[in-house]
Amino acid sequence: MQLCSVQSICVLRLSAIGDVCHAVAAVQAIQRIHPNAKITWIIGKVEAMLLNGLPGVEFVVFDKKQGKKAFKALREALKGQQFDVLLNMQVAFRAGWASRAINAKVKLGFDKARSKELHSLFINKRIEPKSQPHVLEGFMQFAQQLGVSDFTPHWQLPLSDSDHQKAAELVGDDAEPLLIISPAASKAERNWLPERYAAVANHALAKGFKVAITGGPTDMERDLSAAILSHCQGEVMNLVGKTSLKELTCVLGLATVVVAPDTGPAHMAVTQGTPVIGLYAHSNPKRTGPYPYQDYVVEVYNQAVLEQHGKPAHALPWGVRAKGQLMDRIQVDDVIAMFDKVVREHRL
Repeated sequence: MQLCSVQSICVLRLSAIGDVCHAVAAVQAIQRIHPNAKITWIIGKVEAMLLNGLPGVEFVVFDKKQGKKAFKALREALKGQQFDVLLNMQVAFRAGWASRAINAKVKLGFDKARSKELHSLFINKRIEPKSQPHVLEGFMQFAQQLGVSDFTPHWQLPLSDSDHQKAAELVGDDAEPLLIISPAASKAERNWLPERYAAVANHALAKGFKVAITGGPTDMERDLSAAILSHCQGEVMNLVGKTSLKELTCVLGLATVVVAPDTGPAHMAVTQGTPVIGLYAHSNPKRTGPYPYQDYVVEVYNQAVLEQHGKPAHALPWGVRAKGQLMDRIQVDDVIAMFDKVVREHRL
């Protein structure tokens, strides 16, 4: 049964950057069907930095670093509010516990197969089961319950003229092709080897591309970029720590192609229509790969889960991860071949 008559909607998706990028597509699909509905989004502090100013959405920031105080602050922020529906798009227990502060007639969550961490205790309605869905497709199922029938993702992120100007100052907005390498994932084990990133950069330089490395201000990201640059044979722009999330999104939008592991900027690039070559070893690219560029993924995930579980990925619980040091299995020649394929297919 669809919830086609709604005036107030609460979205609960706290993290992470890639997932909230997927969720934006679902939220904006809902807005096209329900342009007058009030939408409130409970979101993480870092993720709010990217989405603040999203048209037609009021954000309530949940800062998990505050511990118990974060739940108290959420209750105070939502005191007296009543929603027609809560879209509980996160199965983590933290999100479920936070949902207790949200007064909604319908609390819509995931089907039983995708429910974990007691998610089922915090909802009273489920989306339909779906075989092997991408994360974005799962979020679109929430939109479907509100009457959405066109699931083609579109994004309108709140990027200002100054954000675009800063990006152009950093990388230029000329006609030269640009490769962006966003090398760091949230966990170091998901990062590719510095000398291999550099080999791809050198190949792109030889093809006439400009090359830039992007990332946040953490020590890990600075060290990784320095290691990559030490192996580069030409001029490579180092933008690590030099952009806000919105400015970084604009930089990714100016790129011709992006190379990245399973990390937020890969999905930020997708929102700007930039082709992404994803490097995947630990998570299933059919579930979390850059949408709709899963065909451009270079992966060793399927072989790894077959070795570790004795079954192919499609015969295992959806979303199972491979473990261990696996990224070194991804070979330079395969990534370069994919780079050449993307350049050829997009006539870059």
